[in-house]
Order: sequence, then structure tokens, then C-alpha cells
Amino acid sequence: MSFSHAAGTADDYNADQISVLEGMDAVRKRPGMYVQGGTGIDGYHQLLTEIIDNGIDEGLAGFAGEIQIVLHADGSATVTDDGRGIPVDIMKSKGRPAIEVIFSELHAGGKFGQGAYKVSGGLHGVGSTVVNALSTYLDVTVNKHKQLHHIRFERGVLVQPLEVLGATPKDVKWSTKVSFHPDPTIFKEFDNQFDYLRIRNRLRELAYLTGLKIVIRDERTELHGGEIKEEVFHEKGGIANFARALVTDDTKLLYDQPVVMRGTHAEVEVEVAFIHANTYASDNILTYANMIRTRDGGTPLTGFKTAYTRVLNKYAKDKNLIKAGNPVPSGDDLLEGIYCVVSVKVGDPQFESQAKVKLLNSEAQTAVNAIVGEKFAQFLEENPKIGKTIVEKAAEAARARDAARKARDIVRRSNPLENDDLPGKLADCSSQDPAESELFIVEGNSAGGSAKGGRERRFQAILPLRGKILNVEKAELNKILKNAEIRSLIGAIGAGFDGKGEEMRFDLENLRYHKIVIMTDADMDGGHITTLLLTFFFRFMRPIVEQGHLYIAQPPLYKITVGAQTKNNKGVYLFTNEELKEHVADAVKAGKKYEIQRFKGLGEMNAEQLWETTMNPETRVLKRVSIDDLIIANEIFDALMGSEVAPRKDFIRENARFAEISV
Repeated sequence: MSFSHAAGTADDYNADQISVLEGMDAVRKRPGMYVQGGTGIDGYHQLLTEIIDNGIDEGLAGFAGEIQIVLHADGSATVTDDGRGIPVDIMKSKGRPAIEVIFSELHAGGKFGQGAYKVSGGLHGVGSTVVNALSTYLDVTVNKHKQLHHIRFERGVLVQPLEVLGATPKDVKWSTKVSFHPDPTIFKEFDNQFDYLRIRNRLRELAYLTGLKIVIRDERTELHGGEIKEEVFHEKGGIANFARALVTDDTKLLYDQPVVMRGTHAEVEVEVAFIHANTYASDNILTYANMIRTRDGGTPLTGFKTAYTRVLNKYAKDKNLIKAGNPVPSGDDLLEGIYCVVSVKVGDPQFESQAKVKLLNSEAQTAVNAIVGEKFAQFLEENPKIGKTIVEKAAEAARARDAARKARDIVRRSNPLENDDLPGKLADCSSQDPAESELFIVEGNSAGGSAKGGRERRFQAILPLRGKILNVEKAELNKILKNAEIRSLIGAIGAGFDGKGEEMRFDLENLRYHKIVIMTDADMDGGHITTLLLTFFFRFMRPIVEQGHLYIAQPPLYKITVGAQTKNNKGVYLFTNEELKEHVADAVKAGKKYEIQRFKGLGEMNAEQLWETTMNPETRVLKRVSIDDLIIANEIFDALMGSEVAPRKDFIRENARFAEISV
């Protein structure tokens, strides 16, 4: 082995070759170090979140009552609040207006001391500055001292210093208005558009948590049938209504009103609300620290689960509610069917990372444990009927878990060559490297035959499904595990099943394929099968979705051949009606003959066509399935799997949201 060396000596490497990026240059050069989500869709939306959170902090401090967000047609956004207004006076230490420093220097703001904000979500103090650095422009107008003050930046550079525009008009009710446009030269990975549904759901949860009036207005009329869309959220019911809203409308509640617990312990403010429903999930617990969603929970979640299970176990034992001979409910059993919101406010939040997915403050765990322990025990004594109902639900879950124990063999992963539980209809790949292996879940034997004939046998496996799988949204666990198609899925994937108890543990390390691709017909029935599968993965194999292993294939709808192409049957595959219209228009304009082939199902394509259009890694388009928020996901699956047929069809046809990537 040989190595080539650059010319020069060790003495050539000196201080002159060391570069230091500071301020805005550092942010624009390495945005992923400063914004959650980097330069993808998450980072793009985080810019808006940072500006919104500034207004929320004003509300938490008691100075703001209304926040408005406008999504403009040109891709920019404006956020206004009626708080105190960003300071415009001169900072003595800097010799510049405070507003200029806040938007141009990292770690500048009112969240580091206790003077301006007792509680805030700010951790690193880089939010406003980062938004400025990563935007083509950032324009700020402040209503203060009965005058309008204005300042403007472009790509982080001050272009219009602070100036007084004049007296504040009587119709101006806001105090701070921030407008910005994310820089498309930074965010190159997608189409640079704000996702209304994503923003709307974040604002709704903030309205529940804060009691503030929050208005969102979308001026992109092409997305809303030619009209401007506006929604107002003002949730005076607080987290009690929030917990209730987590339960879909057609789900039966075990009791009428949420259980609410509030208190302060060691200067940590705690609010908890929960309600139980006749469902089988135990992971519908949302945690918030200073209004920020901590997706991995952290200390408040630990505190809640510890207190909740301790109190409920003691209550069941004291009241002799678990009959002799029956299995004792586990922690998961006690939490089955719960829909819960845990919110804490701490003076100095310590998060695991800039992404703020987990709160680390030990005092938050102590506070939640103490308050839930006291208040829940008191509630059970005062409401014995509800207490008995909750315990009976847990006992039922324990019995179902015990009945499902027989299914543990189908969720055990072993060597594929030694595993008798691999379904017989699985056409496995020869590779045993999960990182390169792909599993195509195909609708029907006809399409399965084409897929088996067209695949690359080395790394692509095919699992045909017979008809529609069971709707797991409402089914009991033991019924789910008896379903033949679901057993085939579990056996083929090999990572287990995310049910209850030790026997049903899910382990991503045992995943046999790192790409699991749902491949169904591009019609309404195919869409329904896709949603049934998505529901199954979301409820029982969610880590596969969270870690980006689940995809949806996009088979073509049409093949068009134009002119000389018709003689040799060469043509272009088209995936949308819009593409077809464009190609037909081009052919007509050129005066050429054309032929259109419509693919109604995967089975209508031969093996070569299916490989070329849908399975070949060099030419295919896959849609990676992602879940940004539990609230959104629950709403989506209610629309898809609820009892009303019309909303489901409308949703499948018009509103399915996936991040499209080429793979």
C-alpha cells in the first residue's frame, strides 16, 4: 500500500492556517450546529418556532395575550405579539441598540438572568440570531413608547439600522412584528415551503398549554382552494381539554372528565391531566418543559410513571381489586388506555441537547412524583368508581398479555436459515446484511409474482399479502396476533412486536431489513391497504418508523410513448396526472402521435417494468414515512381508520403527508 504526501514540511502548518468562524459566518457555514434539524425540513420549521417561542415567553411572563402568525404567498412568515416590545434603547456595554444586539450576537437576550423572564424555553440563547443568519432577510418593527421602530437585516448583515418610522397608528395593537424568509441557498433539501398542518398543530398545543390566543393565517391560496385560510386557537380549558383532545372522537372513554393535578414543589410548577379510554396503547403521554415538547420525556415522565403506578398498585391492593389467581398488572398494563399531558415549568431547564428531546432536571422528577403521588391518591379515595374502572382496565390488559404469551415464538429472531417461523410465502434475499437488505410488502399474489421475477435476489425480499390485513386500531392484542397476515409480517421483519411484557419486546437490532417498502396499487383499495399497514407499524412497530426504515413505493400511473417511441415501445413513465397533462400538451404542440398506457395495478406490469419503475435503486422514487408529532399522528389515524368512511377516503386522496426522497 502506498500513500501520497502533500508538498511541504511540518513547519508550514502554523497559526496562519487556523481559521476562526465567528458570529453569523459560523452559523451560515455550519447551520446544523445551531439549529435543531439542520438544513432539512425540521430545521426550516425550527426558524419559525424560535420566533414564535419569543412571543410565548412574553405570554408566560404575563405580558402578552395574543400571538399571530402569517404565512405569506412568497414563502416568508410574520410573527406578531402584544407583549412589551423588544427593547430599542442603547446597551451601555455594547454601545448599540439592544434590538440590534439581540438579532446579531449569539447568546444575547433576556433569558439568561431572572430579570426579564422567570420561565422560558430558551437554553442556548441563539434562536433570534440564528433565524437572522439563515434568512435572506429579517425585518423587525417594534411598537414602543408610542412610536414604531424599525430595523432590517439581510443574510445576517445589518442593512437598515434602527430608525423611528413615526407615531404608532391607532389600529396597531401588536408590540413586536418579525418578518423573515428562510434562505433557499441554505435549505436546499426540499421545496422550501412551510407545512401548515405541522405549524397549526404546534400552535394548538401551545394554546392548550398557555391559555394564550393564537391566530394562524395562511395566504398561500393555492393550497386552500383559492382562499386564505385562518384559524384561531384560544383553549381556556387548559391541559384538561388537551388530554381530552388526544382521544379520537369515536373512541369510548372509561369516565367522562379528565383527572387534573396541579401544584408547586421546590419552585417547580407542575400540571398533569389524564383520561382513560378503551384502547390498547400505553404510550400516549406527552411531556412539556416550559412549553417545549420533550419527545423522549426525561425526568418529568419518570416522575409521573413512578408516582402513578405506585399509587394505583397500592390502591388496587388496599381495595382487593385484583382477584386471586389472575396475573398481576405490570407497569404497562396500568398505563394501558391512558391519554396524558405532563407539563412542568422550571427556572433553569437543562435539556439533553439542542434538540431538547429530554429534560434532565432532577428537581422536575421529584416535583412531579410528589404532586402526582399526593393528588392522585386523594382523587382515588374521593372517586372510588373511577378508581375501580382504571384498575379493571389494567387487569384486563394483564389477562390479554398473558393470553398473548403463546405468540412469543413468532417474535423471536434467529438465523434466517434456521428460523422455522419465517412465512412460507416470503421470497427472501440471499444477503444476510440488514443494512443492504430490503423487504417489499406487496399487495396480492399477482403483483407478488411480478415483484419476485423482477427483483434483485441478492438484497431484495418479497412478502405478498393476501387482501387487506386486520385493522389493528380497535382489535385486541390476542386477536391481532392470531391474524395470519400480521404473523407473516412479524416473522419476516424479525425484530419482535411492541406489545406488553418481557415476551413481546421489540428490538431494532434484530431488524432483518433496513428498508421496509410498502408496495400497493395506486388506487383507493391500494391506499386503504397502505393505511392499514401504516396503522400496524405506528401502533406496534413504531421504532421502525421513527428510525426511518419504513418507505412507500411509488409505482407509475401511466406510460406515454410519443412519435418514433411507439415503434420500439420505448416511452416515459409518469407518476401523476399533472405529468401526463404536460407530456400530452407537448406532444400535441409538436404535432406528434402519442399512446398512453394506464396501469391500474401492479399486476398489470411485467417483471421488467416493475423493476425499472419501482424497484431499481437507480431509478425508483420512494417515500420515507415519518412522524413528527404524536398529536398529528393520532389525528391522521383517526381520519384513516375511524368509523366514518367519507373522511377516510378524502384524507387518503388529498391529505397524505410524507417526505419524498429519491433512494
